[in-house]
Amino acid sequence: MGSMRDRLTDGLYGAGWAGVKKLPEPAAVALGRRIADFVWKRHGRSVQRLESNLARVLPEAGPEQLRELSRAGMRSYMRYWMESFRLPAVPKERFGRDVRIEDDHILREALASGRGVIVALPHLANWDLAGAWATTHLGIPFTTVAERLKPETLFDRFVAYRESLGMEVLPHTGGAAFGTLARRLRAGGLVCLVADRDLSSSGVEVEFFGATARMPAGPALLAQQTGAVLLPATLWYGDSPRMYGRIHPPVPVPETGTRPAKTAAMTQMVADAFASGIAEHPEDWHMLQRLWLDDLEPRGNGPHEAAEAGA
Repeated sequence: MGSMRDRLTDGLYGAGWAGVKKLPEPAAVALGRRIADFVWKRHGRSVQRLESNLARVLPEAGPEQLRELSRAGMRSYMRYWMESFRLPAVPKERFGRDVRIEDDHILREALASGRGVIVALPHLANWDLAGAWATTHLGIPFTTVAERLKPETLFDRFVAYRESLGMEVLPHTGGAAFGTLARRLRAGGLVCLVADRDLSSSGVEVEFFGATARMPAGPALLAQQTGAVLLPATLWYGDSPRMYGRIHPPVPVPETGTRPAKTAAMTQMVADAFASGIAEHPEDWHMLQRLWLDDLEPRGNGPHEAAEAGA
C-alpha cells in the first residue's frame, strides 16, 4: 500500500512539472485558482488548520472574515505551486521584472563584506521565485536544505528542479548539512533557509503572535559559528511585479550570554521579523500544518510540508 501511495504521489508531482509548465500562463493561473477554490469549498483538515493558524495572526477576526482569508490563502498557496511548476520554463530575464525586493542593498552590502550571509524566510509567497531572482538577477548562487522525501524519486525531482534554478540543495537528514553550510558561509557564500517551522522538534521556543512556537536554531547557530550575517526576509504577492519582498535589518549576535541564550535571543528576533511580514500579508502565509506548541500532536510529514522544510 505504501509503495502504491509513493508511486501515486511521485506521479502526480511529475505530471505537475511536466504538464503545467507547458500551459500558457493564463491557463495555469486559472487552473490553480479552480483547484484552490475546490479544496477550499470542501473545508477539509488542511483548510481548517490554515484558518486556525490565521486566527492566531488575526485574533479579532470573526468566522466569516477567516473563511474569506482562508480562500485567499488557498489561492495564494496554489499560485505558489503553479508558478513553481512553471519556473524552469520561464525566461531568466523575467525574474528581474517579476520580483522587487525592498532594501536589497542590505543583502548586497552583507555579501560584499565577505563574511557570508544567511537569509532566513518564512513560508510566505514563493521562496523558489525569490531564489531564482537571487541566482539570475543578482547572479548569486546559494545553498539551501530540503527535507528528504518519500519516495526517493520525489526528492530527486525537487532537487533537480531547484538545482535547475541555480541552487545547491542539501538533504536535511543525517546531520551533514550543517557542516557544509558552515563551509559555504566561511567562504563568503549565501545560504537561504525557510525557518518558520521546526521539523526536528528540537528547535528554539519563541513567542509568536502571543503564543509559544518552535523554530529552527540553525540560522542563529550558523551565524554564531561562522560570523556570517543573519538577515530575515519576508515576501508577498502582487500583480505587477509578480512578487515583492523585504530584507530586514541584520540580527546581531548578543555580546554576552551562553550559546543557548544567544541562540534563543537571535531566533526570537527572526520570529519577530517573520511576524511583521505575516501580519501585513496573512493571505500569503502558506502554513497548513500545526505550528504552535499547544496545537502540536504526533504527526507524519506529507509531501508539501516535507518539501518545504528547508526550501
